[in-house]
Amino acid sequence: QVRLIVSGGGLVQAGGSLRLSCAASGRTFSSRTMAWFRQAPGKERQFVAAITSRAEITSYADSVKGRFTISRDNAKSTVYLQMNSLKPEDTAVYYCAARELPGISERSSDYGFWGQGTQVTVSS
Repeated sequence: QVRLIVSGGGLVQAGGSLRLSCAASGRTFSSRTMAWFRQAPGKERQFVAAITSRAEITSYADSVKGRFTISRDNAKSTVYLQMNSLKPEDTAVYYCAARELPGISERSSDYGFWGQGTQVTVSS
């Protein structure tokens, strides 16, 4: 089992930055692909970014490329999402997820463990 605790959301003006953190319990963090998803009101959950177990591969949604950076610290069992140049359309609840199988995936159904979500609100 993997327990994920998300922190770092909040309210920020357009153009600002936030960093989300996702701390994992358990011994298997360093072997898992991790990802961030987001869900805006009335919309489906959307892939944001993913990173493989040793950070050898990262993947980003087109909407966040060049603005968001996913990273991880396996010694701290934590994955991060640095969000720069935030836009009002980035407003959503952001979720951290852990995958049971290796490799990158952009499908939420491929992730078996989820954090509680944190609200990110970007004002114009």
